[in-house]
Parts: sequence; structure tokens; C-alpha cells
Amino acid sequence: MKNLHNILKKENYKKVKFKITKTQHLLIKAKINGVLGNFILDTGASNSCIGFESVDFFILEAKKSKTKAAGAGATGMFTQMATGNHLQLGHWKDTSFDLVIFDLSHVNEALMQYKAKPVHGIIGADILMKGKAIVDYYNHYLYLLK
Repeated sequence: MKNLHNILKKENYKKVKFKITKTQHLLIKAKINGVLGNFILDTGASNSCIGFESVDFFILEAKKSKTKAAGAGATGMFTQMATGNHLQLGHWKDTSFDLVIFDLSHVNEALMQYKAKPVHGIIGADILMKGKAIVDYYNHYLYLLK
């Protein structure tokens, strides 16, 4: 639909560009607490998350969590939480953003096997639902409403 951008702009959606990697993942840039990082945009991930190694990088306060994470190829993984963070995707912002922190090494190892760059984390359905997201796969844009 050629007029999608114009329609969504009138409805106050914010447009964020993403790239498609060699592995067919959607790669998006995000700022957490003012620090820019690379993330996979994953409509199938229930929560947004980062790896343990990125806690200091994004200035996060990690807290204990009783939740166990599960993902492609892994279950029962130890997690931590970081609450009340600032997230920015393009011009879209969320000033009270929670993150799950867990071991993302299996994700990055898989990416590196395909000579793709590692990521800091995953932007999941929690943010997509909060922003009433519309994903334009053809033009490589994510639209979020604030």
C-alpha cells in the first residue's frame, strides 16, 4: 500500500527503519538509557531482553528474578530484571521500560556462524504491543504509536 506511511503519519505513528540481516532477522537500532545498541526485532519474543554482558554498557540496575527464560533451543535459563529504563526507537520513546536480562550467547553464536554481527538484545512483543506496532516488511519500517 503506497499510502501506508501517510495514513500512519496522520495517526501520529513514529517510523523506525530496520534492516534484514543475512540470517533473515530484523535488525533495529535502539537506545537504552541513552546508549545506542543493535537489537533483533522479534514479534515472537514475549519480552524485550538483553544479554548479561550488556548490563553495564546500558547502565542498567539488574535485580533478581524468579522467572526462567525460554527461547529457540533453550529452556529454563536464569534471568534478572532491569526496571524503569528509558527506551528510544527512532523518535518513539518509552520512559518506563522493563528488560529481561539473560544469557544471549547462544543467539550471538548462531549469528556469528553466518558471519552476521552480534546483537545486544531483542525487542519483543511487550514493546510492539505497547506501541501498537505495525511492521512494514516490504519497506523495512516499524511504526509505533505514542
